[in-house]
Amino acid sequence: MGPLGVCFFLLFCLLSASSEGGTIGVNYGRVADNLPSPSSVVQLLKANNITHVKIFDANSEVLNALAGSDIEVTVMVPNQLLQTTATSPSFAALWVQDNVAPYYPLTKIQAIAVGNEIFDDPTNLTSYLVQAMINVQAALVKLDLDNDIKVSTPVALSALQSSYPPSAGAFRTDLAETVMMPMLQFLRKTGSYLMVNVYPFFAYEANANDISLDYALFRPNAGVLDSGSGLTYYNLLDAQVDAVVYAMSALNYDDVPISISETGWPSEGDPNELGADVMNAAAYVGNLISRVQSGTCGTPKRPHCNMDVYLFALFNENQKPGPTSERNYGMFYPNEQKVYDVNFILGNSNSSSSSGNNNGTSNNGGNVRSSSNGNSSETWCIADPSAGKERLQMALDFACGEGGADCTAIQPGAECYEPNTIEAHASYAFNNYYQKNGKGSWSCNFGGAAYVVSQAPKIGKCTLPSSTN
Repeated sequence: MGPLGVCFFLLFCLLSASSEGGTIGVNYGRVADNLPSPSSVVQLLKANNITHVKIFDANSEVLNALAGSDIEVTVMVPNQLLQTTATSPSFAALWVQDNVAPYYPLTKIQAIAVGNEIFDDPTNLTSYLVQAMINVQAALVKLDLDNDIKVSTPVALSALQSSYPPSAGAFRTDLAETVMMPMLQFLRKTGSYLMVNVYPFFAYEANANDISLDYALFRPNAGVLDSGSGLTYYNLLDAQVDAVVYAMSALNYDDVPISISETGWPSEGDPNELGADVMNAAAYVGNLISRVQSGTCGTPKRPHCNMDVYLFALFNENQKPGPTSERNYGMFYPNEQKVYDVNFILGNSNSSSSSGNNNGTSNNGGNVRSSSNGNSSETWCIADPSAGKERLQMALDFACGEGGADCTAIQPGAECYEPNTIEAHASYAFNNYYQKNGKGSWSCNFGGAAYVVSQAPKIGKCTLPSSTN
């Protein structure tokens, strides 16, 4: 490698070292009668390098089990307590005194979610939401915990009046001024963030004829142009998040951060639940983790904003009502075996369940496979279109030049020249470089312009190889 190549490679290393990815956490739901004990769950979390968890109450057994684990936890004021929390400041103070203060700081409680998807609750609690948040915040202030523990509430995309294209994103007229504006003002004032539950699966399932599965699963695709903003979207999650960002911007609160408090993909569903299978779940979760932790999880509207993402869910929960998919969002079965393999830290090779079965997970972060199908050594490196054409071109030049990738197949007239786009050519070159260098975690970064996937990418008529042999 010549001097220019060394300098360019060092630039990539510097970019990689300085990029800060978001945090990956999990939702630990317990609507089941066959789950392991909280103490066993904590060991499972630690064995899989899961450092953030969200629960749907403030269960004392769970909080005690988390004590001293260094795992950060978000607790929740359940929906059924929302009205009382809003109408009685003394009750809010008592709830914090009983459910937060005794455990903190030994249990690293970092946030309180006040209710969950309140706008969809059939008991019509919407009018109580903001006041309940204010009362919980006041209780934290009295205990001098407000600087360490943030207050927010998870909202579903049903809060939007419109979401397509993303630039047309707007909150429902019954919520915009009466609820969302005071809520966003509260979040801005307290230095908190809006929690949003985002499920591309629901949009894909309902519109499979119009939405590409590759677009939903973070796989290479042609992208979707938002004619209103001129921005191109290469995955559905970004589009859904930006719809919320545009809705916030319309109310002049585009400075409030967002956390994805729930997202996931079911590994099984009813016959009419299109896309609900284990390979799609593995692809969605694995590709999302890889993208977040590589530091490229900003959206087209907020390209430099790395969001925290909480996956749903830790376990399959056998007592959840509704279609089959509702009971199959878990990454683990109740016996602690993995539904599919996934690493929660880039470059980690020791991820395993507490039973010691890691099903052969390879050492590249975000690599996934079904626990019953495939080979985890088959991984590919592809370009991240959100990195931008200039950044991709610079990385492509390096890969095909000093990097030593074999780029013959993407020359004019060659088998992988079409489609003639920077994203397609970069994916081919990045993957060739990645395979030639033994699939080392460092070899699929390119300054945050690439990430690892676990299913064979097809670009036009060209399928990327999983080896250079």
